[in-house]
Amino acid sequence: MNPKLNHLRTLTESKSQEKIPPIVGIIMNSKWDWETMRHTELTLGLLAIPREIKIISAHSTPHLLTDYAKTAEARGIKVIIAGASGAAHLPGMMAANTFLPVLGVPIPNETLNGIDSLLSILQMPPGVAVGTLAIGRAGAINAALLAAQIIGLGNSAVRDAVLEYRAGQTKKVVDNPDPRRPQ
Repeated sequence: MNPKLNHLRTLTESKSQEKIPPIVGIIMNSKWDWETMRHTELTLGLLAIPREIKIISAHSTPHLLTDYAKTAEARGIKVIIAGASGAAHLPGMMAANTFLPVLGVPIPNETLNGIDSLLSILQMPPGVAVGTLAIGRAGAINAALLAAQIIGLGNSAVRDAVLEYRAGQTKKVVDNPDPRRPQ
C-alpha cells in the first residue's frame, strides 16, 4: 500500500474518535447487501473519506428513505451511494428526494444475478438522474472512487488521495508484468 494513503488512513482512524462528520452516505436495502457494499466502505476508508452506513429499504421503510434524502445535504453528505438488488428502487427513490448525486450499485441476487437490478437502476425516467455502476464488487469499488472524484473537485486532500490510489494501481501492474508470478 502507498505510504501516503496509509498516512491518510491512519489520520482518519485517529480522528475517528473526534467523530469527523461523514461526507458520503452508503445505503442499502438490507444486511444481505453488505457483502457487496462493504467494498465501497473499504475503498472510501483507504481514501480516508468519512462515511456513514445505513440500511434503508425503499419498500419497508419509505419514511426513513425520505427523511434520509431530505436531511443528507444539511448533515454534510456530498454523495450518496445506494446498493440495491431485485427491482432496485432505492437509488431512484433516493435521487427523487435529494439534490445530491446518487450512485447506484446493482447487487447480484439468486434470481437474475443482478441483471434485473442493473436494468432497474439504468432505466430512470428523464429528469431523475442516477449514476449506475457495474454489478457487484467492481461497481461497489468504482462507486467509492467516483464519489471521491466528485468530492475531489472541491477538496484537494481527497483529490490527492484518489491520484495516489491510481498511482498505486499503476505500480501494481508495472511491478508485476508477468502473469505467471504471484503478486
